Amino acid sequence: MESKAKIIALAGKGGVGKTSVSAAIVRALVKHHPDKKILAIDADPAVGLSTALGIDVRLTIDDIRKEIVASVEDGQTKAAIELLGDARYKLFDALVETDGFAFIAVGRPESAGCYCKINSYLKEVISLLSGEFDYVVIDGEAGIEQINRRVMEKVTHLLLVSDASKKGTQVINTIKGVADELVMYEKIGCIINRLPGEEIIPYLDTHGIPVLAYIENDPNLAIYDIEGKRILDLPDDSRVVRGAEEALRRLTLID
Repeated sequence: MESKAKIIALAGKGGVGKTSVSAAIVRALVKHHPDKKILAIDADPAVGLSTALGIDVRLTIDDIRKEIVASVEDGQTKAAIELLGDARYKLFDALVETDGFAFIAVGRPESAGCYCKINSYLKEVISLLSGEFDYVVIDGEAGIEQINRRVMEKVTHLLLVSDASKKGTQVINTIKGVADELVMYEKIGCIINRLPGEEIIPYLDTHGIPVLAYIENDPNLAIYDIEGKRILDLPDDSRVVRGAEEALRRLTLID
């Protein structure tokens, strides 16, 4: 049976605060849907979402992939379905349950610059796990690599995060172009993060992508980051918290 999960994937260029927005979205979903099962996936090899959510990661999806590969002796290949069966059981060992949501991290690819195997595996993981949850939030890697490899092909909501720069808006436009071909998303929108001030808004060109929220620079976020505090504990009136909630309301994911 097809998963009914709402799968919310965030993408954008590096350095736009995508991980902070992802964490704020998890926070909002937990607050507004306390009776629902929520999963946060850190799909960025830079591994930042775990820190933002205050999670101690001990086992990653890539650790499991390596373990399964190692279990295939003398180069003999198990049937794909058997390997996936192994993965299904092991995945739940890597899930961290906490504060109204669950968390899993992808980890790092096996060699620098090669994301092929981990991305292929991630696609199966998202499919396996999404059936167990009502909401899945994916903090994707910077750029378009995971979109390109159809890792996120079953995403229901694609959130493109940019800062107030021409490069940022160009990248989200490029990602949308690829996603239009490869991703079966239901809704799409962008969040403009780290806005210096409202006076900048008229100068921003999102290439027709609807803006779900403008988030001005958040001093609370900077302080929490320096002190190593969780984004989950930010005050309700923090700009990133309000912006995440505004975006989710526009997508009708919260009331």
